[in-house]
Amino acid sequence: MLRGRFAALVMVLVLAGCSARPAIPVSDEQTLVMESSVLAAGITAEPPSLTMNEIQASASSRLYNERNEPVTVNYRFYWYDVRGLEMHPLEATRTVTIPARASVTLYGSANQLGAHKVRLYLYL
Repeated sequence: MLRGRFAALVMVLVLAGCSARPAIPVSDEQTLVMESSVLAAGITAEPPSLTMNEIQASASSRLYNERNEPVTVNYRFYWYDVRGLEMHPLEATRTVTIPARASVTLYGSANQLGAHKVRLYLYL
C-alpha cells in the first residue's frame, strides 16, 4: 500500500515537471551588463529600452562619459526569444568612442523575427 502511494506521488511529480515550459529568465533588472573596467573608466549607462514593431525589435541605450578624455567602449546586444533562449547568429561586437564629458546613444536591432527581450553587454 505504501509503495502504491509512493509510486503515485512520483508519477504526479514527473508529469508536473514535464508540463513546465523550459525558459531562461531574463529579468528587467538584468538587461545591462557592464564589466568593472567600464565603470572604472568613468562610463555610466542606461538600461536598453526595447521597441517592438511588426517587423523587427530594436533597442537603444545611452552611455555617458564622466571623464575629461574620450573612452572607447566595446558592446554587443544579445537578443532572446519569448522562452528566454538566446537567438543566433549573434550580432557582431561593435565599438564606440564616447567624447570627454559627453554622451552617445547605442542602437541595435534583432537580426531575426521573434525577439522579445534584449541584454546589452559593455566592456573595454
